[in-house]
Amino acid sequence: MTEFTAKFLAQLLHGTIEGDENAQASQFAKIEHGKPGTLSFFANPKYEEYVYTSQASILIVNQDFQPKQPVKATLVRVPNAYTAITELLKYESAKKKKAKRFRSWRAHWHFSTHFGKKVYLGAYSYVGRHVKIGDNTIIHERVTIGDNTVIGKNCILHPGVVVYPGMIIGDNVILHAGCIIGGDGFGNAPRPDGSWEKIEHLGNVVIGNDVEIGCNTTVDRAQMESTIIGNGVRIDNLCMIAHNVIVGDHTVMAAQTGIAGSTEIGKYCILAGQVGIAGHLKIADHTTILAQGGVSGNIRKGGQVLLGSPVIDAKQYMKAYALFKRAAEQ
Repeated sequence: MTEFTAKFLAQLLHGTIEGDENAQASQFAKIEHGKPGTLSFFANPKYEEYVYTSQASILIVNQDFQPKQPVKATLVRVPNAYTAITELLKYESAKKKKAKRFRSWRAHWHFSTHFGKKVYLGAYSYVGRHVKIGDNTIIHERVTIGDNTVIGKNCILHPGVVVYPGMIIGDNVILHAGCIIGGDGFGNAPRPDGSWEKIEHLGNVVIGNDVEIGCNTTVDRAQMESTIIGNGVRIDNLCMIAHNVIVGDHTVMAAQTGIAGSTEIGKYCILAGQVGIAGHLKIADHTTILAQGGVSGNIRKGGQVLLGSPVIDAKQYMKAYALFKRAAEQ
């Protein structure tokens, strides 16, 4: 982290200072772990006790916060502490990204590859034939990009990412370490003797703009046509997106979520951790499925909050669970 002064932070975050404007911080820290030279933030009332015990040099707080006891740290008051710390982290991250602008001689690419302006290509990465990579994209070490793939502008591919041939990736996409885009789907046809015949997958994956996909998540290529990840989608670590799935714009899913083949997830959905969704289903827009929810049928009505396996209305589930628990105790 860059060394910040309280004065600089107030200017950057459009805030005001209460305390020493020359107070400095060179590390981020949770408020409960604050020590001299660190920057923390306070927004959740549950953590107020730490405001008075924290040794952090600078503390970002909401403008309307009124301390009940003396505070050691210099306060930077902002309209919204959560938003402010997000902007600060984004600012710090952007500074680091600007540092990488060259192609390592230890990387391998073909003459048919088209690189945009200021593309970084890390050591031991491989870029196939007829690949197009947009301006300001960062491809870290040991990344593999297959032939005929298109990658947009301002993307980041972290170490160990594998992109199979023929994939299409939009602008401002982040693929975290170990992410695999375009592996074959789980397609097998039964033979008369009970063994299995592999079904070839000739489609691709199309990822929209402003998408982030977590570590060791896999998105399978379609059998035909495309597996589609919409604009603004956020996918956590260790998720599984099967062949021919469509994920609507701005949907988010937490770790260990699995979506079976040919299912269509609507826009603005929230899938919590370990959600499992069967194949060939349609999930309406603005659906929320809570942790470990199992979906075995279509969800046609949008805006619902669902829980259980198979999922039902979350409030109904909690009532049913209370009865179940009470019955077990008798």
